[in-house]
Amino acid sequence: MKKVLIIFYCFCIVYSVNAQQSEKTAFQTSSSWMPEIDVRSDIAIIYGANDRKNITFEERVRSWKDHGYNTHFMTGIAWGQYEDYFLGRWDGQQHLGVGQVERDGDTIWHGRNMPYIVPEKSFVEYMKTAVIKKVIDAGISAIYLEEPEFWARAGYSAVFKKEWQAYYGFPWRPQHESAENTYLSNKLKYHLYYNAIKEVSGYAKAYGKSKGMNVKVYIPTHSLVNYSSWMIVSPEASLASLPGIDGYIAQVWTGTSREPVYYNGLRKERVFENAFLEYGSMVSMTAPTHRKLFFLTDPIEDWPRDWSDYKRNYEATFTAKLLYPMVADYEVMPWPERIYTRPYKIANSDSSVLIPRYYSTQMQVMVNALNDMPLSANRVSGVNGIGVLMGNSLMFQRFPTHNGFEDPQFSNFYGQTLPLLKLGIPVQTVHMENLGFAASLKDIKVLVMSYSNMKPISAHVHEQLAAWVKKGGVLVYCGRDDDPYQSVMEWWNTRGNQYKAPSEHLFKLLGVKPDADNSFKVGKGMVYVMRQHPKEFVMGPGDRYVSLIKKAYENGAKAGKLVVKNSLYLERGPYDVVAVMDEGTDNQPYVVKGPVIDLFNPELPVLREKVVSPGTQALLYDMNRITDRKEPKVLAAAARVYDEQVTSGSYSFITKSPAKTTNAMRVLLPKAPVETIVKNSKGEEIKDVKTSWDESSKTCFLGFENAPEGVQVLIKW
Repeated sequence: MKKVLIIFYCFCIVYSVNAQQSEKTAFQTSSSWMPEIDVRSDIAIIYGANDRKNITFEERVRSWKDHGYNTHFMTGIAWGQYEDYFLGRWDGQQHLGVGQVERDGDTIWHGRNMPYIVPEKSFVEYMKTAVIKKVIDAGISAIYLEEPEFWARAGYSAVFKKEWQAYYGFPWRPQHESAENTYLSNKLKYHLYYNAIKEVSGYAKAYGKSKGMNVKVYIPTHSLVNYSSWMIVSPEASLASLPGIDGYIAQVWTGTSREPVYYNGLRKERVFENAFLEYGSMVSMTAPTHRKLFFLTDPIEDWPRDWSDYKRNYEATFTAKLLYPMVADYEVMPWPERIYTRPYKIANSDSSVLIPRYYSTQMQVMVNALNDMPLSANRVSGVNGIGVLMGNSLMFQRFPTHNGFEDPQFSNFYGQTLPLLKLGIPVQTVHMENLGFAASLKDIKVLVMSYSNMKPISAHVHEQLAAWVKKGGVLVYCGRDDDPYQSVMEWWNTRGNQYKAPSEHLFKLLGVKPDADNSFKVGKGMVYVMRQHPKEFVMGPGDRYVSLIKKAYENGAKAGKLVVKNSLYLERGPYDVVAVMDEGTDNQPYVVKGPVIDLFNPELPVLREKVVSPGTQALLYDMNRITDRKEPKVLAAAARVYDEQVTSGSYSFITKSPAKTTNAMRVLLPKAPVETIVKNSKGEEIKDVKTSWDESSKTCFLGFENAPEGVQVLIKW
């Protein structure tokens, strides 16, 4: 018996070390460690390299290291607390003039003495020598350059005009005067941040190498969907081609996903659907390049709301990200200090309170599920294989309006995606920048595209698309090609090319001349043309569009029946992920047969069945997929579990989670417990412990107050 216990003890030691070395989950914080925000993810991403009044940057980092965290670093690349640079303390010259400036001459500010930046040479040098060097010298080898953002409405500063002359070789042109000027202006904004990140990431790699460190650089960024919608320009997909970039954080949360969109002529928030498309665009941007991708969600958001609003939309965005089984790394929250230590409103009240215990418990159950969430080869239920083409140039023609051509709420994109998603079709997005990777179109049966709201980056895009169609792909082209950006100075009308619209070049390669709605056999594939702007499919009924996709899928691709429904479902390890959409013809709920544990309920009930109504989502632990029911296991918990030990008659472990929160646990046991002992880190028994036994599922429920220093649990049977 002693030999068995010694072997198991060695296993537990290995388990604990591996858990600490893992880099699967993370959070970002500008605070030093506090017991109220001890989230227990693998990584604490320390925000900002500045020293504070009572603490240095190095001391902030050390406070998290001392509590067992891997420590990474994050800072803004388009704004930040860089007063030493802006106010002249760094090089003796004031640099507030590098701010992004609007047409009326106003600088766009992110905060006091904190403009959004035109990343010219001096700022790039500052980032290298004053920020990145300091961080690497502090021993940090993972750096996140957050949100490379240039506002579409900016582009009027002296610094920007100088960069224009250097880039284009002719004097600056005001973007409000023509569509071409707007396109060229935004293309330059994109280039400036691409170059800045290339320079800074390259420096980080080289300087780290000089110190014997393998420095990794990540870009936390909003999705291309959101930046295009919010009229912001960023390098996005192109960064994955840089050798200095190791991955991204997909910054998707309630604040981005609640942006109202049109569907069936009605403009309103559709948080789940928007989040699903945002996460999807980040996957298509990253997956073919094999860069690491963290998915972010936020249990609250930047704007003050009430706790019930936060909870409802957190469930929606959280479910959306779990429906991408090829991603299993997560930033579980930004700014735990604002989530746990700031009051927000109670619904239908003027009162504000700190995070309610029911919500913090539910949130921590969800967060700790992410520590366990596996990759999966399973697919979301429904018709897979329908994609929508997108590209960085979606950001180039959003602002201002020219010649009366408008794209309200980015509807030319949503017109191609929402009518399908609302019918339970997990529509994918495909980045034109990644078409050179075979994986980009590998599983796509039908590809939808339009040049109503974007333009091709090069002739190679058309060559790749034409080759794919001729090998058997089915292409659906939507648009009238009459927007004012069709004739901007670009490759299709310069250097010997004289195409009036970029689609003319594509159609020439395909050997078709679509003057109206039509379909064409091209090699082994098919081309369908619909001469309507996609925005018309959501700003009014989208029936004609859906009918065309059905025809392309069933007749063109011969891929089977286009099944429509109102739900998305994914089996992911022991977890069931479910979303049921409203506004469709099918208003039936989705039913999951139990026994399942409801992880969106802080009491962690075991249910015979879970009924998911339209407009809601569910995350369930499916007990039917437990492989060894005799082996004790924590199935769900609002705390992270460490140092598990099993004997023939007992199960013990330690839980850790933020102070001033309540733990709820559902524990699988071979028999009903005869004794449960819960102690604090001093070895003192905790008396106020809730326990109950569910004979049907052979699970024990435990509830007690959390502690970051650890709570010891011993269960005997």
